[in-house]
This record gives sequence, structure tokens and C-alpha cells, in this order.
Amino acid sequence: MDGIELYTEEFGDPAHPPVLLVAGSMSQGIMWPDELVGRLVAGGRRVIRYDHRDTGRSGTVDFDAHPYSWLDLKDDVLRVMDAYGLEGVHLVGHSAGGLISQIVALEQPARVLTLTLFGASPLGMGEGEVLMRALTGQPQPEGSLPPPTPEFVRCFTELITGTPPTTRGAEIDRLIAEARVLNGTALPFDEDAERRLAERVHERARDLSALVNHRRAGAENPGFEPEGVLGQVKAPTLVIEGTHEPVKPGHGAIIAEQIPGARLLMVRDMGHLIAPQVVEELAGALLTHTAR
Repeated sequence: MDGIELYTEEFGDPAHPPVLLVAGSMSQGIMWPDELVGRLVAGGRRVIRYDHRDTGRSGTVDFDAHPYSWLDLKDDVLRVMDAYGLEGVHLVGHSAGGLISQIVALEQPARVLTLTLFGASPLGMGEGEVLMRALTGQPQPEGSLPPPTPEFVRCFTELITGTPPTTRGAEIDRLIAEARVLNGTALPFDEDAERRLAERVHERARDLSALVNHRRAGAENPGFEPEGVLGQVKAPTLVIEGTHEPVKPGHGAIIAEQIPGARLLMVRDMGHLIAPQVVEELAGALLTHTAR
């Protein structure tokens, strides 16, 4: 199918309820912690995670010749489901993966048994515009989404304006610096563990520079529905946000308000990343939610 290769991993008994994990922008599937996956499997779930196109072991794309948008990344979710012969899944999306998951839930409601959104923004409310205004120091319009923290703005500005790293060590140091900001300011940051993960990310990547294609994809016209469309989501929905979310603070509550019957779980001290200290709580919440 149009040459897109997606690397996937499956854990647990194929007879158990399927949970499909969708990572955030520029993130490999291993950003879903192994410990979280293990707890879900131990709780009787079949877990599938995958690398987005242009990340990890999945194929890379010549973006100039074959540009794509978030809607194409949404189609990749359906590709994975089809490859495993799954009519429906418990869909779990983090950050931009949560945005993609919202689109799947709207377009393919029969295929989403439950929906869980981690650190995500609500569909149709101009998340990208809010970020760009924050980066350029422009005031946010009344009624717009809450902007990211100043710490994240500084980090992201350096990321997109600084000189790209040219050595393995510099690339890993950059990944660690990003993770430190995304961790938030409350939970201790384990630099040694993060370095091991960054090294793993680096070694798995076919082409680490291809990550920038996800930013370009965000600039493509995604064709998103207008604000208010989340009222049409039918899947039982759990929205999870950390109390120290640096990227999308307060966005979870807005999603929960818009999706009928959605439940909001605020996780104490969590930032944007799934830190080891919160894995047990998150796994318990997912097992309870996906038992519905």
C-alpha cells in the first residue's frame, strides 16, 4: 500500500482484548514504557505498539516528493489494525497520537472500543496556532487553548532554531535535554535511565533526521473538523493529564468537557512524559477503563 512500511510489536495473548498504543509526534513506539506494556499484558491485555513512519524501524519518506499530513498518520493506525485483522481496539494515544486517535474515533466509531487520551489537545481548537504564537511571543486570542509553559517554549525554540547535532553523542544529549523539560518540574528526572532510552532510540532509527517530517506534516492542511466535533465521539473515553503538564496544560479538561461521558484523570506530579513513578497508576487506570 503506497510503499509505507510500519514496524510493529505485539505482546500478550492474541485472544485477549487488544490495546493499540499510538505514540506522539516524532516518537517511536518504545516511548510507551516497557513496564507499562508489561503491566497491561499481566492484566490480560494484548498490547500492540508501533513506530510512526519516519521514526524508528519504520520506513522513511521523501517528504518533498510525497508530502503527508496528520490524516495520513491516522490512516497508519488503521493499517496496523488491518494488518493484525482487528475489527476493533482499545485505542490509546499520547500527545499528537491522541489527536490522531480522536480522528479515528470520529471517522471509524465502530472500530474504537474505548478511547484513552494522554497529554493530548482537543481536535479542532488550533493547537498548532497556539504553539506558534507562544514561540513568536504573540498574544493568544481570547478563548484559545492554554499555551505551553515558558520552559517548554524556550526548549522548543532552541530545537527549531539551533544547529542540528552532527554526532551521535550530541544527538543523544539533545534527546535527554528535551526529555528533561517534558518530564515537568515535580518528579525527579532519572538522567541515566533517559540516556539508556535515548541510546535505544538512536540505535533503532533508520534515519533520525527524518523526524522533522512530522513537523512538516503538521503544517500540511490536515482537513480537521471544526471546533465542537468531539461531541460526536461515541467511544467511552478516559482523558489523562499530569498536574505538571508543560506542553498542553489544561487541554485534558477541555477534551473531557467536550466528549460526552468522558472521565478526566489528573495524575499528580506527572509532566508530558510517562515517568516510571506513575506507571503503576496509569496501568491500573487503563486496565479499568479497557474492561468496559
